[in-house]
Amino acid sequence: MLLKHFFVEKIAHSSYILAGSKSCAVIDPQRDVEVYIQAARAQGVKITHILQTHLHADFISGHMDLAARTGAEIYVAKSAKCAFEHVSLVEGDVIELEDMRLQVLESPGHTPEHLSYVVVDTSRSESPVGVFVGDTLFVGDVGRPDLFPDMAQELAAKLYHSLHDKLLKLPDFCEVYPAHGAGSLCGRAMGAKQMSTIGYERKFNEALQIQDKAEFITSLTENMPPAPDHFSRCSDINRKGPRLIDDLPALEELDAKPFKKRLAESDALVLDARSYLAFGSQHIPDSWHLDLNGNFPTFAGWVLPTDKDILLVAEDYQKALEANRWVRRVGVDRIVGYLDAGIPGWAVEGFPSRAVSQISVEDLHARMSDAQAFQLVDVRAPREFDDSHIDGAVNIPVADLRTRSNELDNSLPTWVICSSGNRSSLGASILLQHGFADVANVAGGMTGYSAAGYAKQCRACENPHGSRYHAG
Repeated sequence: MLLKHFFVEKIAHSSYILAGSKSCAVIDPQRDVEVYIQAARAQGVKITHILQTHLHADFISGHMDLAARTGAEIYVAKSAKCAFEHVSLVEGDVIELEDMRLQVLESPGHTPEHLSYVVVDTSRSESPVGVFVGDTLFVGDVGRPDLFPDMAQELAAKLYHSLHDKLLKLPDFCEVYPAHGAGSLCGRAMGAKQMSTIGYERKFNEALQIQDKAEFITSLTENMPPAPDHFSRCSDINRKGPRLIDDLPALEELDAKPFKKRLAESDALVLDARSYLAFGSQHIPDSWHLDLNGNFPTFAGWVLPTDKDILLVAEDYQKALEANRWVRRVGVDRIVGYLDAGIPGWAVEGFPSRAVSQISVEDLHARMSDAQAFQLVDVRAPREFDDSHIDGAVNIPVADLRTRSNELDNSLPTWVICSSGNRSSLGASILLQHGFADVANVAGGMTGYSAAGYAKQCRACENPHGSRYHAG
């Protein structure tokens, strides 16, 4: 038995190859599947099984692409009612893979159709060696049950039973292979360690210390972090079967004139993936800004409209390809063009551009005691804001600016702050689209403001994956 782990940063997604001497299974594959094909080739094994623990909400899975490339069969819960060709699984089913036996557990809670796969290496023992738990159990956390709001209470109750009556019945030495790690919004406070054991989680996972079922349900259905928009889309895309990567639009390189023409004729939108400092210097009017160095895919899936083609501005062509690969992972499949020669090429054609002032934390601190009227908008999540913020700031999470900008006065100078400068630059781009004329971004954000000694350190900014199960 050979286990190989793959981890996608930013969306914090874990997938696995489970291999014997001739064949292997891929569990919860990412959308760009070449990594598995290369790994299997290097190991000298054939990909014969594609196992899905559930219909992932936060990313587009690679099951269709991998099946098309390898001929492997896709295994998924019968209750998922998938529209593509697959092998349906229910509780008690067994998958044989050479000397390994994978026992199927139905483990609903994070989603209604969730499965876990208990692995037995029969060449060594009849005891479980590990379990692929998907998003039921994480290192230091459990799956959130609130992605289906009308079912949150019901799913939280099912999650309690999946954990206490099934997974925690496995031996302490059984290894735990989750589908996500720290940084994912599929849980609330995952640890940075990417694998664990049943025994360690039994003893140290705070969610599992809540023995009372009613208290457990309450803890997972109140004060949860917001779910991005694409969480409500990706599950259904994965159920129907995502479009193959090879069938998606190619990234066309466009000079400034055809780029501008395409923008005018197609009602496309512009996505600027450069740093927030570059965006602030000059950008195409009404652009969306998402700094590729930040949590680019999550916010792309969260805020970008899905009914328009997207024209991309990036530092260079390789960065454009990288940005396209990231957004495809969250189901944004309509990037059709890239601005060759970038904003310098746009500028020499004499085309219009805008700028966003980049404000230092020193300037912000001085302005807070100035009598001149302005408004400070803090676009962090409520938990971050509650932990530490500047008196007088208005808290509107960045994605909510799309619908809540009317709560602000667009005639006032508006400075936008987050933890670093990335989310606030996205917020600035949204406010500009909504008619705000005087918008500035606070470079360094609350992290810089605290480092300069002007506010206490935000614990949520400093340690975003710390415990959220209790105060302290």
